[in-house]
Amino acid sequence: MPLTRSFRETIKEQLAGRDFRREFLREAVANMVAGDLDTAKAVLREYINGTVGFIVLGEALSKSPKSLMRMLSPEGNPQARNLFDMVAYLQKIDGTILEIRASDAAAA
Repeated sequence: MPLTRSFRETIKEQLAGRDFRREFLREAVANMVAGDLDTAKAVLREYINGTVGFIVLGEALSKSPKSLMRMLSPEGNPQARNLFDMVAYLQKIDGTILEIRASDAAAA
């Protein structure tokens, strides 16, 4: 049986590219805004694992890395403030500014 790469290894490698990284973060925020918190947490978790890591993020946000990991676990229930603090920091270190635009539902 041939060996395959793990999903995490593939994502981590692709997160080295700025365009992919930006789109990945955008996807996490888009899922939050759409109300799909489970997907948003999963995407954020992979983004953090593939970029700064939970230790650096925890230091930057003055939070325990384990607490941040629990927040983004499938059972986690993070407060909106914590999610927005994470996204704000991730945007800052990447030099990315995400924008939200309103449009008519029929246009979507």
